[in-house]
Amino acid sequence: MSTLHPVLKQAVTHTQLVRYAGASGDFNPIHTVVPAAEQAGLGGVIAHGMLIMGMAGEALTQWFSRKQLRSFKVRFSEMTRPGERLTIEGRLLNQVERNGEQQAKGELIVKNEAGEVKLKGDFEVALSPS
Repeated sequence: MSTLHPVLKQAVTHTQLVRYAGASGDFNPIHTVVPAAEQAGLGGVIAHGMLIMGMAGEALTQWFSRKQLRSFKVRFSEMTRPGERLTIEGRLLNQVERNGEQQAKGELIVKNEAGEVKLKGDFEVALSPS
């Protein structure tokens, strides 16, 4: 088992959520409009889950080349709010052979500075770029 270098992200901002809404086409007001998010019982806006997944994917491409990535799936656990600083941690678990290619299975986790887990994911990468 091998631990990968943690990736630290800047604090999530409300502006970032508005920009992501525009880029993704997800204009659900719980992500950008504070009164709407409060009315929905969220206590303020929350980040798009796919934005957090994108941050995890960015960490994967810092650890491995995109050509090495074979699979990536996640499970969301907690909401992320503006002001939270996230860290993506990863580790390789074991090696497998698929279709004649040596691959590594790994897992990653996205946490905030308080240690709250926002997302957990699994991935598989080729051990050498194709």
